Amino acid sequence: MLPIEKAAKKLNKKQEKDRKLAEAELQTNISEMEKYTLPSGQEIEKESQQPPDLQLILQRIKEVQHVLGDFKGRREPDRTRQDYLDQLIKDLCAYYSYNEFLMEKLVQLFPHEISEFLEANEVQRPVTIRTNTLKTRRRDLAQALINRGVNLDPIGKWSKVGLVVYDSQVPLGATPEYLAGHYIIQGGSSFLPVMALAPQENERILDMSSAPGGKTTHIASLMKNTGVIFANDANKDRAKAIVGNVHRMGITNTVICNYDGRKFPSVMHGFDRVLLDAPCSGTGVIAKDTEVKMNKDEKDIQRCSHLQRELLLAAIDCCDAKSSTGGYIVYSTCSILVDENESVIEYALNKRNVKLVPTGLDFGKEGYVNFERHRFHPNMKLTRRFYPHTHNLDGFFVAKLKKFSNKIPGAEEKTRVATEMADSVNVAEDVKKEVAVKGENQSGEEPVKDNKDTAPGKKDNKKKGSSKWNKKDTAKKTFKPGKFKKFKNNDGKSKQKKKPKSKN
Repeated sequence: MLPIEKAAKKLNKKQEKDRKLAEAELQTNISEMEKYTLPSGQEIEKESQQPPDLQLILQRIKEVQHVLGDFKGRREPDRTRQDYLDQLIKDLCAYYSYNEFLMEKLVQLFPHEISEFLEANEVQRPVTIRTNTLKTRRRDLAQALINRGVNLDPIGKWSKVGLVVYDSQVPLGATPEYLAGHYIIQGGSSFLPVMALAPQENERILDMSSAPGGKTTHIASLMKNTGVIFANDANKDRAKAIVGNVHRMGITNTVICNYDGRKFPSVMHGFDRVLLDAPCSGTGVIAKDTEVKMNKDEKDIQRCSHLQRELLLAAIDCCDAKSSTGGYIVYSTCSILVDENESVIEYALNKRNVKLVPTGLDFGKEGYVNFERHRFHPNMKLTRRFYPHTHNLDGFFVAKLKKFSNKIPGAEEKTRVATEMADSVNVAEDVKKEVAVKGENQSGEEPVKDNKDTAPGKKDNKKKGSSKWNKKDTAKKTFKPGKFKKFKNNDGKSKQKKKPKSKN
């Protein structure tokens, strides 16, 4: 290139840059001159009586977000930030068809990215498949599927077994390779918990909520069919899917069981590693299940959070802190709500002898240490969050815990309190029995007492303890014919003498 051409090219770049700066400055000046005005109550009421104008609502969403971006400089003098947020939430609910409860939660999570997140939920995530390394290699599988008319690529540098499928001329669930168990159709985000678990060969591993078996078969392939995996699911019908995938993928080291995960520690424990992909609200997979937009409320979230806490404590109790290779628990959900993620982990940190450790995942956003009124453990930043609008994956949360002691904090104190309560209950029962016996004696005949026992000024020194003693004591004091006999002394006076008791 000639020097004059280089100079011309450089000049053109400078002119283009100056033009963009001038345009940006012009837009800024226009926006400062024209301040957006929120609609009045009458305007909103009038609008609600007509069919929704989506274009008008979308324009208002953009303008309100523009004001919130520089609230101090663009707001109306008599309007608060909450006024703008309330209007934004109502418009977002109307435009994207969410309920207000869930939309408020999402706006709290993504105050500056809410539109991007909601738009990402309107689009399906790419179809991904995972190579079964027990039977084939990713390169060979990709070539075989390309020959069948499948357009695909590696999912990314972060996975050595994943493939993303753009389009296919054949059904992916009916190819000879699929039927032979060379791959499984699985969301890319579902690879992440198993990668964080990092199972080793010849270990003893529990997948506590394993249906339909994608993560279980992934663990088995990493273990090269060594050791043993217990694939558990509380739903008996869903457990059938595990059986099908385990057989098709050629897995031989897996035991499938059907227990309530909360009770699993009483069934079996001492595992090297435990994976808990907990049941959740599904707020990270709205693109797959659009019903989540409207059918989730506060009670559903609280119910999920309570169940997740119980399951996580059970998963920790199943793990062996003395394992030479493990002692790790991985907790994951397909929810993005703090109530189902950081709050659950914080609860486990307070209730069990565990600590957060790095997940080993080199991408994803850090978990929240501060969120709204919540203050979490500083190591909560070691957890990882994944979002559809930033990673093009289903919304997901992954945390990895290391168990450093098998003792349960406060268990000894609870045992002591329980023992004391049991003792107090036993004492209360004894008192009730004693009162009942006294009542029977008072309602019946008055027992005849020996003169020695009833002599004036003489106290009864016997302790009144159990009801058994009272019965014996009553029996001793009750007159029985033939127990005493009369005989005459030398002086002719009659005297009573007690018969000696038989030793038999």
